[in-house]
Amino acid sequence: MAFSSLGDWLGLLATTAMAQQLSHGNYTKANYAIAGVFIARLVPSVFLGPIAGVIADRFDRRKLMIATDILRTGFYISIPIIHTFVWLYTATILVECVTLFWSPAKEASVPNLVPKEKLESANQVALLAAYGTAPIAAALFSFLALISGALANAVPFFKGNSVDLALYINAASFAFGAWTAWGLHEIPKGAASKTAGEVGVGKSLLEGWRSVRKSKIVSGLIVGMTGAFIAAGAVIGLARTFVGDLGGGNAAYGVLFGSVFTGLALGIAFGPKVFAQFSRRRLFGASLTASGVFLVLLALIPNLVLAVFIVVVLGSFSGLCWVTGFTMLGMETADDVRGRTFAFMQSLIRVTLVAVLAISPLIAAVVGKRSLAFQNIHINYNGAAITIFFAGLIATAIGVVSYHQMKDRPSVSFWSDVSNALKGELGAITGAPTKGLFIAFEGGEGSGKSTQTKLLKDWLEDEGRSVVLTREPGGTPMGKDLREILLSHSTGEISPRAEALLYAADRANHVFSVIRPALEAGDIVITDRYFDSSIAYQGAGRVLEPGEVARISRWATESLFPTLTIILDLPAEMGLSRLKKFDRLEAEPLAFHERIRQEYLQLALIDPERYLVVDARMGVETIHHAILTRVNELPALSKIPKKEKTSRIPQGLKRKSKTK
Repeated sequence: MAFSSLGDWLGLLATTAMAQQLSHGNYTKANYAIAGVFIARLVPSVFLGPIAGVIADRFDRRKLMIATDILRTGFYISIPIIHTFVWLYTATILVECVTLFWSPAKEASVPNLVPKEKLESANQVALLAAYGTAPIAAALFSFLALISGALANAVPFFKGNSVDLALYINAASFAFGAWTAWGLHEIPKGAASKTAGEVGVGKSLLEGWRSVRKSKIVSGLIVGMTGAFIAAGAVIGLARTFVGDLGGGNAAYGVLFGSVFTGLALGIAFGPKVFAQFSRRRLFGASLTASGVFLVLLALIPNLVLAVFIVVVLGSFSGLCWVTGFTMLGMETADDVRGRTFAFMQSLIRVTLVAVLAISPLIAAVVGKRSLAFQNIHINYNGAAITIFFAGLIATAIGVVSYHQMKDRPSVSFWSDVSNALKGELGAITGAPTKGLFIAFEGGEGSGKSTQTKLLKDWLEDEGRSVVLTREPGGTPMGKDLREILLSHSTGEISPRAEALLYAADRANHVFSVIRPALEAGDIVITDRYFDSSIAYQGAGRVLEPGEVARISRWATESLFPTLTIILDLPAEMGLSRLKKFDRLEAEPLAFHERIRQEYLQLALIDPERYLVVDARMGVETIHHAILTRVNELPALSKIPKKEKTSRIPQGLKRKSKTK
């Protein structure tokens, strides 16, 4: 796969370069020709894709892969030999049609060749083989352009043409693929199971749209990822003519093409780590907007060296947007509609790529080469730059819309988020990945947290879920000792900073010994108080800096965030009136407790997706119903397997029933 993908990327570069060569210097004709190559490569997947998988299932997979690779070898050898527009497009279409039969055979074979627990790793390697070879292919294409003259002296057959040489190497890569498949006797002969690829594009779009439109977040992701492909597609579709306008040849084209995928790889590999502290929902829209801005800059700066640098940065933001969007899409959609949602997205991306790769060169051809004269000033511009400019504006606009549609901190400015993220004071929205579901209850004194945590636990257990109910402080043996120190009047006065550190110490041990093990086991964890209590009590209540207190808790918990935090809101005076005894914190003045309440409400305001605020003045059953409604909406709940329900009939009655 790696060698075949390398050859395929090399073939894409070569066929677009050949299309320009066959245009014989005609700018308009060159743009039309390059557009034709991209249309020929993408249209078969839109129309033949829905049935290719069904047909492929009826053949022996190994023999099918060998046959298709041999056919692709022959087609690519024929392109430089025949050397005409008609055969260039015909062979390209035939290659793509054959590839549509090879792909499902490969996809169906991989799950049978590796253990289940290794399938994800195998898919990652497959993606690396498919896309990681693009920069290598670009570098190889540039190298061939540089050495083709010397090679022609030694082998006159090539006549100094690097494009022909690239096509022959591509053909050799598919021949190597056929030889490899010939030796893989482990590939099963049975028919593959049906896959999402069998669903027609129209049906995928319709079914996916029905699930997408229900979620504001998911629809924002879909729109945003479409914008990312508009930006990348415009660069890829116009790269050859754009480089030619700047005075570059095939070597420069290879460098610019490789720069796009180098940037994508950098963004995918390092972007999530560099921006780990940034809100993922804001990061998605911001990175897409940045891609559009750099696309505009690319069009405005007519310098080949700067263009390469800009394209790397542009690709990095596009890659960051891509990996963030895919991750969030998997997290935000329920399991029962995830397949249709991804099918909708993939179909939409195919249509978008066909449109952008085909239309952008056509627009560039219509605009052509122009010049403006204003007094003694002459400005030259061309269709490729103008088209890239407007594609950048469109991508920027989509990024801004997507950002506002998914904005998760409405009362906090974007630049404030950036500043806090750089200082390490902004926690990642997604937190650490876990198998279970984590729910925290927060609120002031007397708000009824203990009652509601028990009611939720009983309901979840009745539904067949495994639940761990805990509290802070006191959820561990060490926590019980710390609880006595922190809440007993006998302790006396404690420094606010020491108090914050003691709570953080309890929380670190609580997460290590109780919460994280339960989540890793796939259980639902319900905790009565978590680190928002420290932000409210030690931050606002003790008048410390809430950001500093939050940072300590994030470090103590390794940024383990609850999936949902339920805040039971109650006026401080009413809550205190419900208490019969007062511990050290409960005995603080009313103003202390009012500051705590306001801090809780502020936390919920800036992150409404993760918080649920419930009026604790309502009846117990009404509050419980409101909590159940929100918990039932959590996509993570559907991932928690149900266990056998145990009867709540007392053991004595069970024995009598059996005896009778």
